[in-house]
Amino acid sequence: MKRILIPTDFSKNAHNAINYALELYKRESCEFFILHSYYLTGYSKNNLLSPEPTDKKLNEVKELAEINMVKLKDQQRFKTGNNNHTFHFLNEFGSFNDVLKKVVEKEDIELILIGSEGGQDDKKIIQGSNAVNTMEKVRNCPVFEIPDTVTFKNPNEIVFPTSFKTHYKEKELATLIEISQLTNAPIRILYIQKDKEFSKQQAENKELLNQILGATSFTHHVLYSSNLQEGVRCFFQSRESEMIAFINKKHNFFGSIFSNPMVKDLGNNPSIPVLALHDLRN
Repeated sequence: MKRILIPTDFSKNAHNAINYALELYKRESCEFFILHSYYLTGYSKNNLLSPEPTDKKLNEVKELAEINMVKLKDQQRFKTGNNNHTFHFLNEFGSFNDVLKKVVEKEDIELILIGSEGGQDDKKIIQGSNAVNTMEKVRNCPVFEIPDTVTFKNPNEIVFPTSFKTHYKEKELATLIEISQLTNAPIRILYIQKDKEFSKQQAENKELLNQILGATSFTHHVLYSSNLQEGVRCFFQSRESEMIAFINKKHNFFGSIFSNPMVKDLGNNPSIPVLALHDLRN
């Protein structure tokens, strides 16, 4: 069974992410771990000057978390009788990232699916800070971010920008292949060219990528642009693509694409789901 973790703060975007996951994997055998992390504002175990929380305060936040989780568990969508799905509801005390990493390790999670608030103006960052932090800090499984403005449907295509400078591995691309097959969405491999010739290494990596993606429908596309963010943005906006996936390398490929100018551009347009794959050497 596929093991999927969905963080929840009981908000609209978290509810939407759960619905998206249940629809995407409705025919697959899955264990879903619905996780809520609760914390005390101002408390930090790494700060010696931070006051120790009292038992009363701890009990208050724990009780509220448990009340909200009971309400969530009681919802009809968890009782629909889909024999493929089992659910675990977890309440954990601690900071969001610490709890997430701990549960990913302990439960051998294969995918994190997280909701976020889609940005509609410059004051709002397109990815909620938790989603961005998760993409950057959780390194041993893919992170799939679902904006609250997106309800599930099979995407028309999945844009996969790449420089062909990485040595691709089947394991790190497995979730991209799986989603492409589950939704019948073709993969559009996008190379942003900056007037340089293809190296021998890039050609070999391209061939390797073709082999790994062999079981999917995919096409190659080249866009000439001196600016990576602009090139990627122009491509998927002009085609009205409905999903983007990329390998989030340690040397900050993510930062180069989703840095502020890109975020602001995206924030003025309908948001789309983003799948961050990880370079598993890291």
